[in-house]
Amino acid sequence: MIGKLTGRIDYRTTDHVLIDVRGVGYIVYCSERTMATLPGVGEVCALFTDLVVREDLMQLFGFPTLAEKEWHRLLTSVQGVGAKASLAILGTLGTDGVSRAIALGDWNSIKAAKGIGPKIAQRVVLDLKDKAPSIMAMGGTMAQAMGDDDGEVIEGPISNAVVQNQSAQAEALSALGNLGYAPGDAAGAVAQAAGENPDAETPTLIRAALKLLAPKG
Repeated sequence: MIGKLTGRIDYRTTDHVLIDVRGVGYIVYCSERTMATLPGVGEVCALFTDLVVREDLMQLFGFPTLAEKEWHRLLTSVQGVGAKASLAILGTLGTDGVSRAIALGDWNSIKAAKGIGPKIAQRVVLDLKDKAPSIMAMGGTMAQAMGDDDGEVIEGPISNAVVQNQSAQAEALSALGNLGYAPGDAAGAVAQAAGENPDAETPTLIRAALKLLAPKG
């Protein structure tokens, strides 16, 4: 299994790049969002990859983070969602948007992706709602993986602000779990709080999520 590639971009099109890794060229398909973050021809890039093998086809799909790769894996586990449909969803919403849409049951946001109809969008939300918390929790792991020994975030294809936001959501989700809230409820509250205040740090997210989770009446 090819899980990650680091090499020089030989050429790029609208939906894939050819990456030269020590003389071997790999064609890697990416979402529009990922393509926009990649450097130009002749420059070095690194992508996490997922290899799809069929009787008549082998294709590599590339992702800038492990969290996005994991979302791709989950999205393609939904009946009717192939690799290209998954890339369309991730390209339209990004990992944060997908997490938020599924945690909140917002299938209309999923439907906004090219080629995704209402039935498929509803099925994505229904099938993956209970799995959203585990992927949201990967934000903290990703931030650590991209950091140096002093905890500072190393520059890469994903901006510092995005990494810090995902880390804050992961930490808030963990804190709510420690307080006894169900993963699905906690994920929905954190997603809503993060959507209302994208720059919020962990303590602010926790307070906002607790307000959303408080009994009404």
